[in-house]
Amino acid sequence: MQKIISFIVRNKNGFTFLLLFILSLFLIINTRTYQQSKFLNFANQVTGSLYTFTSSVEDYFELKKENELLWNENQRIRNELMNLQACDTINGQNTFSSTSDTLFSFIRSRVISNNYRKNFNYLLMNKGTNDSIKVDMSVISPNGIVGIVEGVSSNYARVISLLNKDLSINAEIEQTDHFGSLQWEGRSPYYSTLLDIPRSADPKEGDTIVTGGNSLIFPKGITIGYIKDFKLNKNTGYYTIKVRLANDFTSLSKVYILDNSHLQEAKQLLEQ
Repeated sequence: MQKIISFIVRNKNGFTFLLLFILSLFLIINTRTYQQSKFLNFANQVTGSLYTFTSSVEDYFELKKENELLWNENQRIRNELMNLQACDTINGQNTFSSTSDTLFSFIRSRVISNNYRKNFNYLLMNKGTNDSIKVDMSVISPNGIVGIVEGVSSNYARVISLLNKDLSINAEIEQTDHFGSLQWEGRSPYYSTLLDIPRSADPKEGDTIVTGGNSLIFPKGITIGYIKDFKLNKNTGYYTIKVRLANDFTSLSKVYILDNSHLQEAKQLLEQ
């Protein structure tokens, strides 16, 4: 306490000047309209800037929470939309009315390892059997298909990537419904090749390539990519189509693992 008093005594002239300066400002602002207006404008500007900065800081720290909420909402919407489409396909009309009609469900996951420079590429997800992940589940992102679950442990899933020369996907041109096989040739991570499209398809640059209906793993109509170029083999009468993939496999992060509740039943029936 003695040190504080000594400090004030030593600097009494400075404190006296500061006190008188503040008092004079107060008197000027309260007795003169022009100065009062200027001061209020300045105060409002400072206060507004401070609130803006504070709000920006709060928004930054809320981003993770907001992203999580958006991801949850996207998952819910995708579940409902996929099941509506499935009911339309199976029944010819919309019969989706309750949770008992649920055919597909989405399980959120993150890519923790991703290869795209080899001929046979795989991804590792941070979900496994503890999260009800099984072999042969399809993996998609908000942009399009990613691959198929090939192996599962308690907490992780190994996914064969669309950028794998061993993987062949049933795909079709959305505008014409002509289908063929999508295969990666082991070159660019941005392009794949659609084979066995007949001459009658009349493909056009920019047409959308989606998953076909001849698959138990991928539902019909999931985006794969877009036609970049095509060439007709006059001897066979089939096109070879270069497809620009909808997904950027060099920057995958958040994905959905798609659970088809009827998959095992269908597989068992085919095996019989």
